[in-house]
Amino acid sequence: MDPKLLGTKYDKIAQWWHEGHLTSHYGVEQIKRAISYCQNKGSALDVGCGSGGRITKELIASGFSITGLDVSTRMIEIARANHPEVNFINDDICKWQSPSKFDFIVAWDSIFHLPFKSQALVISKLCGMLNHDGILIYSFGNDYGEHENQWRNDTFYYSTIGITENLRVIAESGCLCMHLELDQHPQKHVYLIAQRTLNHS
Repeated sequence: MDPKLLGTKYDKIAQWWHEGHLTSHYGVEQIKRAISYCQNKGSALDVGCGSGGRITKELIASGFSITGLDVSTRMIEIARANHPEVNFINDDICKWQSPSKFDFIVAWDSIFHLPFKSQALVISKLCGMLNHDGILIYSFGNDYGEHENQWRNDTFYYSTIGITENLRVIAESGCLCMHLELDQHPQKHVYLIAQRTLNHS
């Protein structure tokens, strides 16, 4: 699915999403686990930050200087209204080029919407955006391929390269897997925590 089209789909449900997740703690424990590996808590990037909810709040509480990225214009508008101190950017991770590296990157339930052909490229890109010893946490599906699901009276696209390929890509991109878990078994939801181990420019 073209990321711009994905953005318009989330625009339609942004307010519903924001209001429905005000008290949600989904994924927070996993984020805390990843933060516990982080040696430097300077800068953080949240890919697919949405309306700036629970993950943004956790990053703020941990003392990070945050950049939030999302393809949904409406999600970013809500996020800016709630957290004016955070640098929120309305853009596509496939095309966006960061002027700086990060100590912590999270992509929770976001990059599984990317085109299948972009999966390995974006995962490698995220690894390359980490400072040395930086931490990356992201989620994906324990499968291989692409599919569509109906949700909120609309069609949403998903893709994944599976566990084996994700591990290969992060290793080839200078990162070490610190933790991998199927955290919603028997569902195929996986999250992975990786650390940047190779120096890079």
